[in-house]
Amino acid sequence: MVALQQVLVVDDGVRAVDHSLSGELAGLGYASVTASLEAADDVLAVIAPPAAVLVQAPARRDPAYARRAARLRARMREKGIPVILIGENGDGRGGAPVDLAMRLGACVAAKPDY
Repeated sequence: MVALQQVLVVDDGVRAVDHSLSGELAGLGYASVTASLEAADDVLAVIAPPAAVLVQAPARRDPAYARRAARLRARMREKGIPVILIGENGDGRGGAPVDLAMRLGACVAAKPDY
């Protein structure tokens, strides 16, 4: 049996049932762990390195969240883990499963093997 690739979903703690990234990821064949941005470092310390990190932007602009997300992106870049920003620029999540599959697939395929 092939193990599922694991993805870390980082958000602001507000999780709408109709926009569940975990559900979309499961449908694409990925296992996922969802954590708030504040808990991301603790979660990363106890799970295997993820195939990618999805950072879900909050519905309203939050400069403090953006700064913390930028620091997380920089740390993940140093480790060769791709980070995909979801919900930026008011994308409205239109066509989300297809877009997510394309973006995630491209990032994971380009990730170096360790």
